[in-house]
Amino acid sequence: MILAGDIGGTKTTLALYTKNSQGILQNKFNQTYISANYPQFNDILSKFIQPDMVIDSVCIGIAGPIVNQRCQTTNLPWVIDSQELSKILGTHQVKLLNDLEAMAVGMLHTSADDLVELNPNAQHQDGNIAVIAAGTGLGEAILYWDGKHHHPIATEGGHTDFAPQTEQQDQFLLFLRNQINGHVSWERVLSGDGFGYLYDFLVTSNFSQPCSAIENISPTVDRNALISQLGINNKDPVCAEVVRLFVELYAAEAGNLALKCLSTGGVFIGGGIGSKIRSALEAGEFMYHFSDKGRFQQLLNKISIKLSLNPNIPLIGAANYFSDN
Repeated sequence: MILAGDIGGTKTTLALYTKNSQGILQNKFNQTYISANYPQFNDILSKFIQPDMVIDSVCIGIAGPIVNQRCQTTNLPWVIDSQELSKILGTHQVKLLNDLEAMAVGMLHTSADDLVELNPNAQHQDGNIAVIAAGTGLGEAILYWDGKHHHPIATEGGHTDFAPQTEQQDQFLLFLRNQINGHVSWERVLSGDGFGYLYDFLVTSNFSQPCSAIENISPTVDRNALISQLGINNKDPVCAEVVRLFVELYAAEAGNLALKCLSTGGVFIGGGIGSKIRSALEAGEFMYHFSDKGRFQQLLNKISIKLSLNPNIPLIGAANYFSDN
């Protein structure tokens, strides 16, 4: 039995996989938990694992840096250690992956039906692949191509410096510096919270009148999600501009990552936000800002950019990790 996990700042999903007679992995059972409801990951594990379960291997993707197979999660007060998990679950085959590392592996095992090509001029090429995913945070990873196979490489690229490229973006950076009073990373912009920051920036800069639905929002409603929904459906001018700006910035950073790892093999976009703003990503503005890199525009214009619609990609990657290695 394989225990696979996907730990994020918002939710944690655990799943049990087995292999059938053809060696194909099958999901036997999975359960999702609200991460913030549990003081530590072991509290979830004790609810999921039953006394009669025999676990042969464990692979868990975690939103946070993995150092010496130990992780202090970025958006949760959890510490997860592979040696501790090995003792609890009775197996020596335990691997902790960065969540985007797990997602990168999962992208190699996903169905073509779950992927949407965003670049109509894409040309198939071998090479490294970039993986970027905006959700609760911003994750980035690389699939290194050795000439025959791809190998996942974790990064914390989402926490690098936000780099504005237009006058409007310059003003947004100054706004964020005042709001955060410290380092402004790409994750501050390209995440769920980014929608709220963009909305507040546009309102304070007198782009348009505030949206009444946002100004009078119930405390039980997710403000960032509502801004996104109103914007993608063009129900309010400020929210619509928020989505436009978000796409502009998402494209720019995806292009940055593509250049940093020379991802001639393509770019995968994962995370919870991408599928929700699919129509905006499919519009021509995304490709324009992705490839707007001066002398490297022609190279980027040929790169395949696939949007993943499957929310379980990191889980699939974790389940397949030991089969690939």
